[in-house]
Amino acid sequence: MKKTGFLLSSFLLAAALLTGCGAKEEAAPAGAAAEQTKVKVGVTAGPHEEIMNKVKEVAQAKGLEVEVVVFNDYVQPNQALDKGNLDANSFQTIPFLDKFNADHKTKIVIADKTVTFPMGLYSTKHKNVADVPEGGVVGIQNDPSNRARALKLYEAAGLIKLKEGVGDNATPQDIIENPKNLEFKELEAAFLARSLGNVELASINTNFAMSAGYSPKKDSIFSETSDSPYVNVIAVNEPNKDNPAIKKLIEAYRSEEVKKFIEEHFDGAVLPSW
Repeated sequence: MKKTGFLLSSFLLAAALLTGCGAKEEAAPAGAAAEQTKVKVGVTAGPHEEIMNKVKEVAQAKGLEVEVVVFNDYVQPNQALDKGNLDANSFQTIPFLDKFNADHKTKIVIADKTVTFPMGLYSTKHKNVADVPEGGVVGIQNDPSNRARALKLYEAAGLIKLKEGVGDNATPQDIIENPKNLEFKELEAAFLARSLGNVELASINTNFAMSAGYSPKKDSIFSETSDSPYVNVIAVNEPNKDNPAIKKLIEAYRSEEVKKFIEEHFDGAVLPSW
């Protein structure tokens, strides 16, 4: 009887050990890193926001939830990304990102290209750049990348001439010819559209122009051409570049549904760049 009890106990112990081992083997996959199903993306108000909301719809069908966080300037989206408060942002051009990284010692990288927003010159007082009066006050962006871009736009319009080779580092001090003696007033990019009543002319980014109710095709009196090098990008922190969730976000952005939305909704004011 004792022997039978001993054998039964041994059998039950062995069964328990085998069951335990099996449970560990089955549980192992659950210990692996779970696939990321949500991303937080920073955008600026206006077209970037509208496009990302469409991307959100497409991504949802692919099993990815996109939380869109809206900013009203060009600094906070990168600061939030660098701090890890965002998974990605979509608002800036390549030259702007390069300058931001150089100035702030950040390691934000390009995940992929998105769209191009041709910058334009706008005025509520004049219908032609030639009509801007002698000594007139004109507006430009105060951040380095957009400021240089704006000055090159004024140069392309024939209003000024810049030193040769200044490129994306141009400032008003690099103007070597200014036939109309224009006075350049530097403002936050988001405020330029609101400043039109106080200046003769202002360079305005398409997203902020549209947010203020202006049509880039109808209301700008001079604009960049379609071959502008200022393509916008989805940006991420370097370690996140190959994240499958980011790749899924890009796939949604570059879908036919989003491309069609951009072409129809913005009527040529925003150009898909893929």
